Amino acid sequence: MRIGICGTGNMGSAMGERLIKEGRKLSVWNRTYERTHDLLEQGAAFATNPAALAAGCDVVISMVIDDDAIASVYEGEAGLLSADLGGTLIIEMSTIRPDTVVRIAKGVAEAGGRFLECPVGGSVQPALNGQLLGLAGGEAEVVEAARPVLEQLCRRLDHVGPVGAGAAMKLAVNLPLVVYWEAVGEALAIADKAGIDLVQAADILGDTSGTIKVAPGRLPRIVDVVKGERPDGAAFSMAGMAKDLRLMSSVAAGQGIAAPVTDAASASYEAAVADGWGEREGVLLAAWRVIQTSDD
Repeated sequence: MRIGICGTGNMGSAMGERLIKEGRKLSVWNRTYERTHDLLEQGAAFATNPAALAAGCDVVISMVIDDDAIASVYEGEAGLLSADLGGTLIIEMSTIRPDTVVRIAKGVAEAGGRFLECPVGGSVQPALNGQLLGLAGGEAEVVEAARPVLEQLCRRLDHVGPVGAGAAMKLAVNLPLVVYWEAVGEALAIADKAGIDLVQAADILGDTSGTIKVAPGRLPRIVDVVKGERPDGAAFSMAGMAKDLRLMSSVAAGQGIAAPVTDAASASYEAAVADGWGEREGVLLAAWRVIQTSDD
């Protein structure tokens, strides 16, 4: 079996590295060729376009940034839907709109392929370690066909419903996480204005019932950035979180769901991105909020 990865950004590259370490034969395509170099050095083959990738693989994983990229990968020139997908399993793992997933699933079926969506919870390190949370949407037999591959990437694989359900569940999973960092920023700003040492405040916040599992490891870095340290690379960028929040607000509005917290957090992320923080780690929204408050 040969597996193709369409999109070798941070997550696609990490999943590819994991699959190679698990002994899988891998082919890759990315819009920017340079982003494939690491996987090519590890033994992956390069495909010149998505259609060529599909033609040479039994399974194709798509992991791209947004709905526009999905349209290009599937429906653009030499896209996946231009290939004969007979016998090919397409696994869509991007965080996109549920109605986009439904549309491309129909296109894959018309091209003769099988389709499963499986967006994932987790970032680069969990991907490298096979510790992602898989949220599969599609037919049960297709889930089972994809399981041997997905279980090498995921610590837990849930079949949550038909195509579109996985995309909705992924937005639901991400929502509390991205909102949390705005709340942390506001909490630290309150402590800072009261004259409390931020290192101490962050340590206390990390030891309370209100903290999330990943917070204790992130809070010291947030404080370091507030104090002037330069942020390093991003596993999940602020621009990416802002994009997800736009999706959440749009999907909620389309379903008649009031989402005031989501909308407020979205405004904060958009402001931070406009302020030049878009390529920084998303959790650093908390640092941005403290800095904004300190400058007031």
